[in-house]
Amino acid sequence: MRKRVVVWGTGFVGRMVIPEVVRHPVFELVGVGVHSTAKVGRDVGEICGVGAVGIDATDDVDALIALRPDALVHYGPTAAHAADNIRLISAFLRAGIDVCSTAMTPWVWPAMRLNPPSWVDPITDACTAGGSSCFTTGIDPGFANDLFPMTLMGLCSEVRQVRALEILDYVNYEGDYEQEMGIGREPEFTALLEHSDILVMSWGATVPMIAHAAGIELEDITTTWEKWVTDSPIATAKGVIEPGQVAAIHFTINGIFGGEPRICLEHVNRVGPSSAPDWPRGTRDDVYRVVIDGTPSVTQETAFRLTDGSGRDAAAAGCLATGLRALNSVPAVNDLPPGWVTALDLPLVPGVGTIR
Repeated sequence: MRKRVVVWGTGFVGRMVIPEVVRHPVFELVGVGVHSTAKVGRDVGEICGVGAVGIDATDDVDALIALRPDALVHYGPTAAHAADNIRLISAFLRAGIDVCSTAMTPWVWPAMRLNPPSWVDPITDACTAGGSSCFTTGIDPGFANDLFPMTLMGLCSEVRQVRALEILDYVNYEGDYEQEMGIGREPEFTALLEHSDILVMSWGATVPMIAHAAGIELEDITTTWEKWVTDSPIATAKGVIEPGQVAAIHFTINGIFGGEPRICLEHVNRVGPSSAPDWPRGTRDDVYRVVIDGTPSVTQETAFRLTDGSGRDAAAAGCLATGLRALNSVPAVNDLPPGWVTALDLPLVPGVGTIR
């Protein structure tokens, strides 16, 4: 039985996922919502660059709810737009429509201490009122930082430390890395994510999730932040990073237990392959790596690639995988009791209909 879905968002992720929904045997696209008034009334296939599909984009939330989809698959903005996300998602949940989202990364683990009640309580209330469920997979991508390490931990008798690394080259990235990460800025500039609480809030929800799954209570969550400054110009998709500007950042988020960092998220985001040569690298470019020091010790490295001849890079492949994780989770979320859903609540999601 096909699942009827409304997709919200035709940004970078939404534009890639919508064509996949259109040709998917398990899902039926019944509506698409957008924030931009310039997109309202346009065929969503044309917005996504695949030709007309017979569905026009709309910003009419009530009209989308009236379609009574099985789920809203939400590719909205980050937690920087929390009020908008909460208002939109709550409307669907109160109407009894489950939500699977990539936005609001702190919701990957709603019980995280830094989640303000004003971000959590409205969703809790909406799920109760509508008998609906809300799942956030995250945009970092969430499954690389929670599903992968927790699955591998289940192969061990003891875990002395687990680390999940993102190792990416941002040379083709066109999003904001100047304000958020300080890349392309002078080293004296303090980036938004350089503030410890903001970094943990934005990226670190999987740390207490993994601790909960392992049956421990963390003593603290700490962070580190390093910058690497280039001495030669680096051409990027956004322009040139000049000598004396930051061309790579390396941060960690560390769950402390027994006085030591035991659950660690580590990001190495560089611009250009020659930047920060002494920092961690993958066996291939642009990878996600899990390293477990345990019994046995385990290392897993995952590379997302698009091999369709489109020329889209590894970052695009990772974003598409993130979006499809939310989509493919719809049947499982529909089967769960009302309320918050996390990676710990989902069964195995093998991707029904992917082999065809």
